[in-house]
Amino acid sequence: MEVHWTKTAIGHLDGIYCYIANDSVNYGKRVVDRLTKRSIQIANFPLSGRKVPEIEMDQIKEVIEGPYRIIYYIKSNQIDILAVIHGAQSFPWKKTPYP
Repeated sequence: MEVHWTKTAIGHLDGIYCYIANDSVNYGKRVVDRLTKRSIQIANFPLSGRKVPEIEMDQIKEVIEGPYRIIYYIKSNQIDILAVIHGAQSFPWKKTPYP
């Protein structure tokens, strides 16, 4: 299945990179590379992620990569990466982003 990175998720990756790159550009690149490579697992095994505890929808799942949560929405024809957040951050939505 095809994986689509939303603008929001790309913005999260950019923020993660910029934060880490303040100390180490190489490490920032490696972290973002590891996060984006998880989309291969998500594409091949979309149901392998766990249900997001803050959202009561079976189609929205997450996988963990280091301290980060990669949150995605399973559609019939593609998977949308919705967010990449640090586990210590507050959840980014007050309510479900999809009906």
